[in-house]
Amino acid sequence: MKVQVEREQDGRWIAEVPVISGAMAYGATRDEAVAKVEALVLRILADRRISA
Repeated sequence: MKVQVEREQDGRWIAEVPVISGAMAYGATRDEAVAKVEALVLRILADRRISA
């Protein structure tokens, strides 16, 4: 899955996985934002699997 990363005007980083609704996370660094969104994606996918 592709992770899109951008830097906000206030200096924070935002990482998003566009193909998964709600998969967006902020971090103080680029790496932190990516790590947070990767963890979030795993939780979202696990929740979807349990619900199915």
